[in-house]
Amino acid sequence: MTKAYVIAGAALLAIALVGCAGRPTGNLVVVSASAPGASAVDMMVATTRADDPVAPGVMFNGERARGLAFADIIVSIPPDETRKIGEVQWPSTIPGDPAHDFVTLRADRLDLDQAKAAFDQRLRTGPTRHVLLFVHGYNTRFEEAVYRFAQITHDSGARVVPVLFTWPSRGKLFDYVYDRESATYSRDGLEAVLQALAKDPNVESISILAHSMGNFVAVEALRQMAIRDRKLSPKIKDIMLASPDLDFDVFRREIAEIEASDKDPPVTLFVSQDDYALLASRRLAGDEPRLGAIDPSAEPYRSVLEKARVNVIDLSKVQSDDELNHSKFATSEVVRAIGQRLAVGQTLTDAKPTLGERLGGVAQGAADTLGKAATLAISAPAAIIDPDTRATLSDQAGALGESAVDVIRSPATAVSH
Repeated sequence: MTKAYVIAGAALLAIALVGCAGRPTGNLVVVSASAPGASAVDMMVATTRADDPVAPGVMFNGERARGLAFADIIVSIPPDETRKIGEVQWPSTIPGDPAHDFVTLRADRLDLDQAKAAFDQRLRTGPTRHVLLFVHGYNTRFEEAVYRFAQITHDSGARVVPVLFTWPSRGKLFDYVYDRESATYSRDGLEAVLQALAKDPNVESISILAHSMGNFVAVEALRQMAIRDRKLSPKIKDIMLASPDLDFDVFRREIAEIEASDKDPPVTLFVSQDDYALLASRRLAGDEPRLGAIDPSAEPYRSVLEKARVNVIDLSKVQSDDELNHSKFATSEVVRAIGQRLAVGQTLTDAKPTLGERLGGVAQGAADTLGKAATLAISAPAAIIDPDTRATLSDQAGALGESAVDVIRSPATAVSH
């Protein structure tokens, strides 16, 4: 058993016990006021999740709805001096303290007509008509997707209209197969949202960001859109695939339909070969390589990506505070660099200097080989394991080897990927 697989197994054990210790829930209870210096992110939400009218502060659960539902949500983010860029500060109790925690200022369910009216009003009166659409990954509850996207939008500093597409993940580690089927179930819903955005005369441009299993939903929807319309809308300016939990062979077939001409939007792929969450996913997938963990300089990956004109950046050598390395691109430099590009309407591949140069050449080797690239930062909801739990994990992981114990002894991250 290789060291990487040992660490992946230990990481899965750690995540499982963290989940048992509890994750944030009920955070969408509305509070009446924010705090001095706090910021607000106002997002539109489209979802294929089932409505949850009973549990307070949940709104939508992990079950599948018959169609699309909509919401308008405002999240208050504490002052920058009280938080670390790239992190969500979850309340220890509900409701949280807006001076130190992410809290909810508004959470309104909308029908289709209300959603259209609210969205168009935002486009007509706001400072921008550029939409940033985010698709989350596996093991993500509704409120986690909302707060994570609020963090991304705020930390990027980009003037965008944020639109969250959230699909029915149950937010449970061992419901990987259910989540995978829910991703398939939701691709038509995402395509419907993308078609509506593309046809809206008030929308000027669209950037798409997907994380981990959310890439399956996004790429499937884009493939359907390209086949149906024989091209993608020219309003789609960027497609960002962050740590994709996607079979490489499947992606090769899908990207052939999406990237049919030089006029199609640039696809940016973010990879890291030491992403232990994707290594665990690879084991679940019969040892088939996951797109987000490939070596882009090796064959057959290099030739396929070059032919498809996919821009790649390899962050394998970048240090991360996340023991699983699944959220290592959650750095303030990356978030803000991308935000500056989006703010001035540039695509992620046409600006100079390149992102690699802006970040001090961290991943310039891959960028030089396969093209200029960038992404938007994502980090998973964090949950700290208490000392007693860490001791239990160390005992249970002892048989897996010393490196596994080293991983578990550190505060672990409850991964949504």
